[in-house]
Amino acid sequence: MSIAPSELILNPDGSIYHLHLHPEEVATTILTVGDPDRVDLVASYLDRIEVTRQKREFKTVTGTLGKRRLTIISTGIGTDNIDIVFSELDALFNIDFKSRQIKKTPTSLQFIRLGTSGAIQEDIPVDSLLISSAALGLDSLLHHYDSQSIRESALENAFIKHMEWPAALNTPYAVKANARLLQQFQSDEAQCGITVTNVGFYGPQGRSLRLAPKNNSFNVQLSSFNYRTENGDQRITNLEMETSGIYGMAALLGHEALSMNAILANRATAQFSTNTEKTMRRLIGYTLDRLTHS
Repeated sequence: MSIAPSELILNPDGSIYHLHLHPEEVATTILTVGDPDRVDLVASYLDRIEVTRQKREFKTVTGTLGKRRLTIISTGIGTDNIDIVFSELDALFNIDFKSRQIKKTPTSLQFIRLGTSGAIQEDIPVDSLLISSAALGLDSLLHHYDSQSIRESALENAFIKHMEWPAALNTPYAVKANARLLQQFQSDEAQCGITVTNVGFYGPQGRSLRLAPKNNSFNVQLSSFNYRTENGDQRITNLEMETSGIYGMAALLGHEALSMNAILANRATAQFSTNTEKTMRRLIGYTLDRLTHS
């Protein structure tokens, strides 16, 4: 059965609706960033650029680094945008736009997030690199899909119990990083930890300007969470706004995903980076080296 025009929306030129991309314009290895301006920073490392396209906050550059073809795309902020970007990128590869039918043989993509984040543990220094070994989503995205099969229920339950989670808030969900990518990118230069993804930057992350968050001890509770596994204890290391959606959508669609974080703030010590571009360039260099030489 073909997919209706109201569900798979194409532009008059045949491109996918929000991203304005055609299937041949995207590589199977995709680097995601939040800020559209950061796309050009990452693209400056490429040897050759094939495609540059922007619609709304979604900016895309596709090119090559050595023999590796890469796409860099901005998602904007939040898991709502992750739903759009990942659904449409998947459609570019796995739906035939002429017949509007799902292809019989799916193509698996590789997603690497290059993002900024705030640490909640005192011993994680500003300007360090961190890999999300798992994500705890405090948003609602995955609850709109049949996601139980890809979620880590034991981690979810332990977190809900520890936080005494209020019934009025979204039920937390947990998804692990892709195991192969995690092994490929790990090193002594980047520590690993559980990342919490929340629905906002201020109150939802415990920040207070003119509005005080309802739970003033939120970050303290997060930092004291200890999850015991057969491979050792794990703790929550950082807060941001996209990783849970990236891990969840990728797993549901049969893709690989890993979230790489540049730690620009430490919430426990109230510090913020004084050279954010240098730290971001370090993260980009680390990631591209692992992609092309591992």
